[in-house]
Amino acid sequence: MGRHVLRCGLVLAWATGASAGAQTSAPPAAPVMAAVPLGPDERISVDGRLDEAVWSRAEPATDFTQLDPNNGARATENTEVRIAFSRERLYIGVTCFDSRPSGVRGKQLLRDADLGSDDRFMWSIDTYLNGRTGYYFETNPVGALGDGLIAQGDSGPTAAGGTVNRQWDGIWIARVSRSEIGWTVEIEVPFRTLNFDPHGTTWGINFQRTVRRTNEETIWTGYARNQGLLRMTNAGRVTGLSGISQGAGLDLKPHAVAAVASAPGRGRPATTGERDAGIDAFYSLTPGLRANLTVNTDFAETEVDQRQVNLTRFPLFFPEKREFFLEGSGFFDFAREPGNQVEPFFSRRIGLDANGAPQTIDVGLKVTGQVGRQDVGLLQVRTGEDGEVAGEDFTVFRGRRRMLAQSYVGVLYTRRDARAAGSTGRHTLGFDFNLGTSRFRGAQNLETSGFWLWNTNPLGTGQNLTYGVRLNYPNDVWSWRVSWRTVQPYYNPAVGFNQRSGYRRVFPVFRFSPRPLTHRVIRRFAWEAQTEVLTDMQNDLLLRRFNLNVLQVQTHAGDDMQVQVIPQRERLETPFQIYQGIVLPVGGEYSFTRHRVVATTASQRVLAVRTDYENGGFYSGRRRGFTVNITARPRPGILASVESEWNRLRLAEGAFSTRVFRSTLNAQFSPWVSIGNNLQYDTVTKVLGWQGRFRWILQPGNDFYIVYSHNWWEFTPGTRQTLDRRGVTKFVYTQRL
Repeated sequence: MGRHVLRCGLVLAWATGASAGAQTSAPPAAPVMAAVPLGPDERISVDGRLDEAVWSRAEPATDFTQLDPNNGARATENTEVRIAFSRERLYIGVTCFDSRPSGVRGKQLLRDADLGSDDRFMWSIDTYLNGRTGYYFETNPVGALGDGLIAQGDSGPTAAGGTVNRQWDGIWIARVSRSEIGWTVEIEVPFRTLNFDPHGTTWGINFQRTVRRTNEETIWTGYARNQGLLRMTNAGRVTGLSGISQGAGLDLKPHAVAAVASAPGRGRPATTGERDAGIDAFYSLTPGLRANLTVNTDFAETEVDQRQVNLTRFPLFFPEKREFFLEGSGFFDFAREPGNQVEPFFSRRIGLDANGAPQTIDVGLKVTGQVGRQDVGLLQVRTGEDGEVAGEDFTVFRGRRRMLAQSYVGVLYTRRDARAAGSTGRHTLGFDFNLGTSRFRGAQNLETSGFWLWNTNPLGTGQNLTYGVRLNYPNDVWSWRVSWRTVQPYYNPAVGFNQRSGYRRVFPVFRFSPRPLTHRVIRRFAWEAQTEVLTDMQNDLLLRRFNLNVLQVQTHAGDDMQVQVIPQRERLETPFQIYQGIVLPVGGEYSFTRHRVVATTASQRVLAVRTDYENGGFYSGRRRGFTVNITARPRPGILASVESEWNRLRLAEGAFSTRVFRSTLNAQFSPWVSIGNNLQYDTVTKVLGWQGRFRWILQPGNDFYIVYSHNWWEFTPGTRQTLDRRGVTKFVYTQRL
């Protein structure tokens, strides 16, 4: 079956590539800029003004090209980027000329917040010049900082070319100055923040700018829509980086925590206090390989999970938010399957119970980076005993061998071993590959990937494998992918995430997204068809679902509307308890069709609205759902949002409704001081939860937090009692050697 999928996909790639190739030639040579060294007595004061002499000596990168709206045209607003450096620091000076300086937009101040509603300047750096990994940075006209780690990832129809782990917080600073010419940025990145080859003098680099009032995106190089800022194979070059140093490569990051807590609704009414301390040590074993040792790890500052109501038969996926596990997480990524459906390593299995409550982590060691042409990740964690829960030891190893320009083969191993009498270790072993090119029929992207996984089966019955292949053609205007997967009944990775077992799946997706050349309102149309077919191991049908995006319209202003029709046929191989006291019987076969309309206004508006309405059949009856999100940005640094989600189900087995309410209020007084509030309630658990979070970045790497969380339970309508409450203060200090 997998061979047939690949054969059909290759024929389709050739056909669609032929039509696209008529409009696409081979990519031009990468542009080059030179970095200018500072003189022995020169210094740069990072204030955003670009008035030091070195900036006049540096030759700028200019001639940005539009990604949108007029792909390939010259930028309507000029941008100049200059680079200078000392032995220990990289400096970037940016001039964003603007013919209407009063129209420059910048309202977000929070570190690592979504800057998509503002004017912004973004850049990516490939320090190893391998075209696969790198660093991502961004800032806006009020000096907000955002960054992340770039990993070679799935390229969707927008042709981003990679994925960004936004949870990485590098130590760097930026200052902005606004004037009658537009806005200028001065940036300082210590070389200790980056991993790089000290013998290399050339890095990959690219720049992108957003002019939000016109929704214009411009880029230095890689303007084709199947390229972009995150596709490092299309980056330009910065030369002359000689004589630079990471120093000793040792960072010490101690932390101190004080907390008070009580849980009267859980039988612990007394208020108790605790004090604790721990340390993280980071050491560059080589310029490309970094070790992180954590002792007595604490995650007090971690934001709460978003509340969800599950109306499916399978577990929900909650993303990792803890800093220790997020840093370098791209080195542990396995396979290229989107949608979190193949996750043999899921770090939330470590140090969190089934309800997401934290467990003690005594010590952890992580090594990530590059050794020659290998990407490696090693993780060893020991958790402590927690009441009746035994402590456990976890081991994870991930290795990838880079081949050609955009390909790899890899291996993954995980172990989970409880320190309890009679327990046995549980192991997972897997292999994967990806073969990719950005030069198919000229300058089109094409990739094929596959994986194979095995885990221990305590029952000894076999049937504990999963494997699959995928062919992906992520381009513009045509984009498609087709995948085939088998998950055997006893596949269950001990340190992974798995929604369901015992099925075979075929999943083709086809998308067509043309852009009218001269329309004054509409920027893009899109039509998409998805077909998902699941059978059991005897090839009897379990699920056949079509998701037809019959129309999607995006305007130049950034508004978006789409209409979907979703016919579905499903057979239940197990009973489905969808709600308390309401069970759909095993063996039931259902055919139904749902209709969905999603409308979103542009995020840069002072008041942005997103609505999602769904109606139609649902198993033995009908389901109607409505979600509305309203986000207000009344002034720089203030962001408030309210979201309400409502579902009403009328089934033959019974009727019920669910509601979820979420609200956030964030205030940023500067890029360094912020207060966040998160309020959530749902009618299934009947728990109202609030988290308040104060963060003060004294300087990059040194943080002070105050976090308070409170949960109330509604035991009768309108009457609530406190379940638990906790207040924490935490101070983190970084010493770089």
